[in-house]
Amino acid sequence: MSQVKITKSVLIGEVTAPPSKSAAHRALICSFLAGGGMVEPIIDSNDMKATVGVIKALKNNDTTLDCIESGSTLRFMIPVAAAMGKDVTFVGQGRLPERPIGEYLELLPKHNVKIKSEGGLPLTVSGQLKNGSFEISGDVSSQYVTGLILALSVLEGDSAVILTTPLQSKPYVDMTIKVMRDYGVDVTETDFGYLIHGGQKFKKMNYTVEGDWSQAAFFLVAGAIGGDVTVNGLDMNTTQGDKGILDVLEAFGAEIEVNDNSVRCIKSTLTGTKVDATDIPDLVPIISVMAAFSQGETVIKGAGRLRFKESDRIKSVADNLRLIGVDVTETQDGMIIKCSNSLCANKLKGYNDHRIVMAFSVAGLFLEGETVIDDAQSINKSYPDFFEDYNRIGGKANVI
Repeated sequence: MSQVKITKSVLIGEVTAPPSKSAAHRALICSFLAGGGMVEPIIDSNDMKATVGVIKALKNNDTTLDCIESGSTLRFMIPVAAAMGKDVTFVGQGRLPERPIGEYLELLPKHNVKIKSEGGLPLTVSGQLKNGSFEISGDVSSQYVTGLILALSVLEGDSAVILTTPLQSKPYVDMTIKVMRDYGVDVTETDFGYLIHGGQKFKKMNYTVEGDWSQAAFFLVAGAIGGDVTVNGLDMNTTQGDKGILDVLEAFGAEIEVNDNSVRCIKSTLTGTKVDATDIPDLVPIISVMAAFSQGETVIKGAGRLRFKESDRIKSVADNLRLIGVDVTETQDGMIIKCSNSLCANKLKGYNDHRIVMAFSVAGLFLEGETVIDDAQSINKSYPDFFEDYNRIGGKANVI
């Protein structure tokens, strides 16, 4: 376990967004199904190691697939392995064995897949997935939909993914469809969900991964609260839902300058607002930090799924906000954050959650005294170079 000590400072300068892990997950799987082609750049994070490792294990006919702590890897690869007729066991670390996979436990056995599980990991699949109609709830995790779409596209015969409730985090499925289209495979969005034509072939190609908007958000918010930060390497035509940080910043009153492939955000007078996080749940920790330094009240809703992430992110965020003096009330699917003029540094919990550590490292920039956050090593899940970029443009983070 490691700690990071944050001393009050100002971020001024330019950073380049790391490659999107969401896009990279999808491209790596498409490349695997195509039978070759490079996918780059890929950040050396634990989530990327999980997908690369599972793909390598499948190529080597290994029977144990370690998803480390990556929910994306797990939920994407369960149906893909089943579509290939593999007899394999999925394992994981941290909170991953406890995270929901119930939709697959009920759905896949209806389509010729045998599953052995006590409700979580380890989970063993065997048998050949068959095409057909797959009814699934849209308000649990869009990762199920992505996993099914990827898998069903390689089966013979057409299939349909039928959503029984409205789809949340839809931009992530839009991203899946976009990356698959790049690889020559089409998925049709319908009134009921998605239609997938079977027997399609992924084409071999080299794929360039775009910059990550969810990681860019930490630096843009730091600029808005009290700095001057430009994030380069961003695609303005992206399907990434977390590009929505621009709309959120604007709603808070931040001064933003958008260019062809970069965004600049400077110190602004921020005012609380209402945020519907249905399609941008990963942004909630850093939005909550911005709310703590904004005048008035901020209401965040639509984030109920955050209770099943690497930590219960609603509780994790609220607990840390209280420790620095913020008036915050948890709700079932979000929180209410009120302005306070007496914020101060404190010892905070990282909850072994990369987004909690990074968000409160931004908060520490503006707090008198020394902010100490434990589980700092958790940033390795998605952004190992975060503190290097943070310090390079004026931050004072000492990782112990």
